[in-house]
Amino acid sequence: MGALDGKVALITGAARGQGAAEARLFVERGAKVMLTDVLDEEGQKVAAEIGDSAAYMHLDVTSEQGWKDVVAATVAKFGKLNVLINNAGIITAPKEVHETSLEDYRKVIDINQIGVFLGMREVVEPMKKAGNSSIVNIASIDGLIGMYGASAYCASKFAVRGMTKVAALELGKYGIRVNSLHPGGVQTKILSDIGISEEQADGAFKSTPLGRIAKSEEMATLAAYLASDDASYSTGSEFVADGGLTAGFALEG
Repeated sequence: MGALDGKVALITGAARGQGAAEARLFVERGAKVMLTDVLDEEGQKVAAEIGDSAAYMHLDVTSEQGWKDVVAATVAKFGKLNVLINNAGIITAPKEVHETSLEDYRKVIDINQIGVFLGMREVVEPMKKAGNSSIVNIASIDGLIGMYGASAYCASKFAVRGMTKVAALELGKYGIRVNSLHPGGVQTKILSDIGISEEQADGAFKSTPLGRIAKSEEMATLAAYLASDDASYSTGSEFVADGGLTAGFALEG
């Protein structure tokens, strides 16, 4: 038996990178998965590669109606919904606070913060019916510490961390666990989209204790644990996977 047998998961931002890795792993471990994204061609391709245990649907996470539609479609197709992975997110090119436009700031907040809020809100009723449910909000170590040039991104991820704790307090009585996952650097296309090459990204993490950037599959494994009954007593918590980046610093002589 797989650790996720009987689970039905909705994963946002699942067309590529970490979300796609989560979708593949969840199905391998026994779950049915609804992949969502705005990158329809890529998302449909991933779902088709996974097979009958997966489906794809377009979702702009900032859309209230979009969330209502995709939650209803997931329940209609797979019979229930008891796992939500709020994975969709963006980051803009680094800019100091005084150089950041309001438009760019709001875009990050709308997707990274409002999208998570809407997702949590819309899955409560089907999760109450399903019982034994789990919400995993993908945050970042930038929801624990600051990052130069990323005021909007940090603000959004600190907000996700806070909302996670409030939701855990409110939803525990319904058998719904809510946790946040805080990756350090992960090698995905989101970095190249803002002009950071794979070589630059990997080099930036050479000074971490593990000496490298993470793979999407490593984050997917932790998300799968939090979605499973193996994490049955974990809620309102931060799970950090950063290669030791936030452990501290070493003075080498």
